[in-house]
Amino acid sequence: MLVCLDVSYRDNFACAAGVRFRDWSDAKALHEKIVHVEKVEPYLPGQFYRRELPCLLAVLQTLSRIDTAIIDGYVWLDGDSKPGLGAHLYQALNQKMAVIGVAKTRFHRVDHVCEVIRGKSKRPLFVTSVGIQRELAVQYIRSMHGNNRLPTLLARADYLCRHGRKQV
Repeated sequence: MLVCLDVSYRDNFACAAGVRFRDWSDAKALHEKIVHVEKVEPYLPGQFYRRELPCLLAVLQTLSRIDTAIIDGYVWLDGDSKPGLGAHLYQALNQKMAVIGVAKTRFHRVDHVCEVIRGKSKRPLFVTSVGIQRELAVQYIRSMHGNNRLPTLLARADYLCRHGRKQV
């Protein structure tokens, strides 16, 4: 099983969303979950994971049998040595779940990132991974459903966390 995860913030509240699916080419989710998290950590430059990681873990606790998580962000911030959100998630899960990071903007210090062009977009996505070979992660992200830059189910997770945030 696979899951796309995203988090949206409002003041000191967060809304985390998980979209669970079976195959990389799926257009529809098997299950969607929104979790509201109160009293999130403030944003600290270079320590974004402290704010977002508890939110991702909260939504993952509501989902079962996940093999790979796809997050909006980076796994590594500097090659394969400085952990980003995805590497922290991988460690928090005791290295039992592969994590693929899909970022929409280039982080200036990341040099071991694969650029993926999807659909008709001329702007790439930036893919990093842990627990799965980067080249395989790139193939999977390319094969995900959707004609747009952002795969359908990753965009769905983004929509759910932003829409669910309004209810907080």
